[in-house]
Amino acid sequence: MPSDLEIARQAFLKPIDDIAARLGLPPGVVEPYGHHVGKIPLEAIEQLAERPRARYVVVSAITPTPLGEGKTTTSVGLAQGFHHIGRTATVALRQPSMGPTLGIKGGAAGGGWSQVVPMERINLHLTGDIHAVTAAHNLLAAVVDNHLIQRDGVPMDPARVAWRRVVDINDRALRNVVIGLGGPENGIPRETGFEITAASEVMAILALADSLEDLRRRLGRIVVAWTRDGEPVTADDLKVAGAMAVMLKEAIKPNLMQTLENTPALIHAGPFGNIAHGNSSILADRIGIHGGDFLVTEAGFGADMGAERFFNIKCRASGMTPDAAVLVATVRGLKLHSGRHRVVAGRPLPSGMLRESPEDVAAGADNLRKQIENIRLHGVSPVVAINAFPGDYPSEHAVIREVAEAMGARVAVCTHVRDGGAGAAELAEAVAEAAEEPGDFRFLYAAGTPLEGKIECIAREVYGADGIDPSALARRQLKEFTAQGYGELPVCIAKTHLSLSSDPALRGAPRGWRMPVREVRLSAGAGFVYALCGDIRTMPGLGAQPAAAAMDLDAEGRIHGLF
Repeated sequence: MPSDLEIARQAFLKPIDDIAARLGLPPGVVEPYGHHVGKIPLEAIEQLAERPRARYVVVSAITPTPLGEGKTTTSVGLAQGFHHIGRTATVALRQPSMGPTLGIKGGAAGGGWSQVVPMERINLHLTGDIHAVTAAHNLLAAVVDNHLIQRDGVPMDPARVAWRRVVDINDRALRNVVIGLGGPENGIPRETGFEITAASEVMAILALADSLEDLRRRLGRIVVAWTRDGEPVTADDLKVAGAMAVMLKEAIKPNLMQTLENTPALIHAGPFGNIAHGNSSILADRIGIHGGDFLVTEAGFGADMGAERFFNIKCRASGMTPDAAVLVATVRGLKLHSGRHRVVAGRPLPSGMLRESPEDVAAGADNLRKQIENIRLHGVSPVVAINAFPGDYPSEHAVIREVAEAMGARVAVCTHVRDGGAGAAELAEAVAEAAEEPGDFRFLYAAGTPLEGKIECIAREVYGADGIDPSALARRQLKEFTAQGYGELPVCIAKTHLSLSSDPALRGAPRGWRMPVREVRLSAGAGFVYALCGDIRTMPGLGAQPAAAAMDLDAEGRIHGLF
């Protein structure tokens, strides 16, 4: 099979105005960035408001494994698949971060014959949104340090500065740094660090803002530090939120691209899926919800993380609720959740995983069962998408089908990586049926539930924990945030994505464990509180053989080695 880049270069791409027309936008509305990428002004939301509302579909997955389950590829394939059954669709996705693209993961725009194109553009810079987020975030960091040395205005406590810097490159050496060295004219020496731009609260804000005015308000609410008396210091207190909004004026406009089969693709924002909500923007969804019969969007990581946050953070902020949810499962992923095999990144799969073994699939199926349950907890109809790989056996697919149907879920086998939209037609039919069922969407917890109660609710109901064990620090922080007026905010659990539990070594659907909560942090601008439950890295490192080592440019300017 050709590489993703080779397939992408074979694509017949339509002019961006033709893709905009499929969304219902007249010529000239989209601001072109070259021939095949465009920015959609926010005025388009009002222009499309009179069109019918699409069915809203979120794509999630079983608990991820190092092998990858294929949520993005399935999202793209499903959107293409609707056209093969006589329906129209739009797909809305996060923008890939260049850190993972140049690190281990490689490209993140789908795969095979289910990709968003141009592939080079989406994976490398696109229209500069991530760089704008980086610049706005670091402007605030610079103002914080300037405020400390100028000693003007709010009496900020240097020991309680929470705002770090960001860069869109994997660089472990920047995780913890000391700044301000070299004498008084260079600032106040203090410990701080860098995070990857996708972990920035500014990125989370970009994804959750519903207008330019809302973006400005949220930026102003960012808490960067506390005074010695324990009062929060915000970006508005430092008089910098307005400049940050200016820097994001173009980035707030969703990007329009297309799939290999010319299906409209809205690419906008890229918040991290562990310390943030891991979903693309509300603004992209508000455009796409009037762009056809279906709007397909993806939630990061497994249903216990990305989908739970989609339901309880994004839907709470947007007021939009889903009509169906797709849960991507793979034979090899469930075999790994059986606990009978060990996979090492960069090495061939163990021979035992390649043998026909419906028993191994059945042994790992508890993870699938729990993730189906997690979708149903929110009153949404689940559809299990079996992302088929060449080495799968029909007997193994049969086990997944049997488990899913016993849980009351629809099931479809997908070959969209090999066959494009035609390979997702069965899935499209199943999703269309599920989306017609009467809706019963519900949030997992009420806004008025205490913050600790919200954390415990997610741990018990979604993760299967027996309870939570907050540290003394976490309890103090929860009490402070509540006293400062943040108790109504939803919560985001920052834990490993490799297990339903907070221990990455536990596969399947672990029981008999309790979740430690070591620290709680505030994202007041984004509008949530996040609890650190384990060792969470917000700045990835490069591997021994980073993807960047295979990339190059030839004399004609063509990129090689991007995958």
